[in-house]
Amino acid sequence: MSTDLNWWRGGVIYQIYPRSFFDSNGDGIGDLPGVIAHLDYIASLNVDAIWLSPFFTSPMKDFGYDVSDYRNVDPMFGSLHDFRHLVEEAHQRGLKVIIDQVYSHTSDQHEWFQESRENRTNPKADWYVWADPQPDGTPPNNWLSLFGGPAWQWDSQRKQYFMHNFLASQPDLNFHNPEVQDAILDTARFWLDLGVDGFRLDVVNMYFHDAELTDNELADTPDKMFVGMDPNNPFTRQYHVHQMCRDDNLAFLQRLRRVMDEYPGSTTVGEIGAPQGMKYMAQYTSGGDKLHMAYTFELLSDRHDPDYIRQTIEKMEANLSDGWPCFALSNHDVVRSATRWGKDAENPKAFVRTALGLLATLRGSPCVYQGEELGLPEADVPFELLQDPFGIEFWPEFKGRDGCRTPMPWINEAMGGFTSGGHAWLPVEPIHRQLAVSEQDGDDDSTLSFSRALFAWRRDHPALKDGDFEWLDSDAELLLFRRRNQQESIVIAINMTGASLPVNVDGQAVTVPGFAPVTDNSITPYSIAAWVE
Repeated sequence: MSTDLNWWRGGVIYQIYPRSFFDSNGDGIGDLPGVIAHLDYIASLNVDAIWLSPFFTSPMKDFGYDVSDYRNVDPMFGSLHDFRHLVEEAHQRGLKVIIDQVYSHTSDQHEWFQESRENRTNPKADWYVWADPQPDGTPPNNWLSLFGGPAWQWDSQRKQYFMHNFLASQPDLNFHNPEVQDAILDTARFWLDLGVDGFRLDVVNMYFHDAELTDNELADTPDKMFVGMDPNNPFTRQYHVHQMCRDDNLAFLQRLRRVMDEYPGSTTVGEIGAPQGMKYMAQYTSGGDKLHMAYTFELLSDRHDPDYIRQTIEKMEANLSDGWPCFALSNHDVVRSATRWGKDAENPKAFVRTALGLLATLRGSPCVYQGEELGLPEADVPFELLQDPFGIEFWPEFKGRDGCRTPMPWINEAMGGFTSGGHAWLPVEPIHRQLAVSEQDGDDDSTLSFSRALFAWRRDHPALKDGDFEWLDSDAELLLFRRRNQQESIVIAINMTGASLPVNVDGQAVTVPGFAPVTDNSITPYSIAAWVE
């Protein structure tokens, strides 16, 4: 395994959603032994790290993002012994291990919340965000939950409202309380002591709230609006300046960084969902004393035209300074990029490859979501089989997140090789079976083979790992940029359109796996070209 303490800077991360990766015991739910069973496959992708979505003890109202015990593995996923074994086996294969940490809120079944709700004087009375009702009995302010309705739930036992940015069963912790911060940092140390190499921090910009509980204002200008969120969700109508992205967050992230620095080579990647997300990415990753890297939702939205991508990267580069981005085109919360971006492509297979090439060549650390290396499109999950409470609430305008969370297809059979049982927690998408690992492995022209070759090629070009980024003049439809570090300078041309485009670059052409070289100063549709200067 790499001994480079800055391995994360430009390292390729492979996201695993354990429930849907591989079921080792036939109960229809993926688990940690299932991840262990396929570590050789992951290593074959030429990635540097795995990120595991939550596997902690939970009532699973939000599929693990409602944690009831931060320091244990839910029995459906295995045991702490299994986790230790996973870390050991991953490290033997040169893979770092990043795990999700959900700090902004817990499950209402967490012992902290159970104690907090007992009365207003117990030792954990101030560990959550409690508030009295207004004189007419309504919630304390106008804040909304991301999952629909007010961000407040009445608790008849304590006779107060508690705040929840997500489900009512996910009460928000009160980070203004130093004891809460200390408990969270102790949780981080617990997992670092078990050998993990870093954390993906869920909704890292939502740890703090305005203690004065000031009403949110209307999101009436573009800079106040969420990117990539269903406009039918009332949450999008407010500017949540009092509910998230508070300046208090910076001091806590500095405390967390000091803990991480006690474990050389460890890293953090923060999820930032907010208007002006690039601004907060810069704030949270600059100075070398807070997060190591972060990602926003700009490239997880529906727009993918060259002008939008160029503007997004320009905005990021202008804001970021010495910070470091993490880029993803797909994850467990959004429609898969093969569908979201590629649904109208004349050549969907070529488009998927070009999108992966974009991910692999931008400045930052690429994050690949399980199945993305296979070119999987979004699954079609009928309403009667939906599991996601978000999708159930907003159906049919928003179909939720289940379509990107269906089981990983390993072989082309009814259950996709995901489980030996006759039922999976979500249905196996028939189209996915045709794109199963078994169908693509060994086929030099498959998207899987392309993905392996692409990330190996990326490793061979150090400028793509940590080089600077510079846009170059080009046709408006072409993405043309230079990556440069002390070792090399490489120019990348990306054509995400269905037409050939002119390109003229001085330099020695290098072969990009899976793409034809440029001839007659013309780059073919849905392709990538590169030159070393």
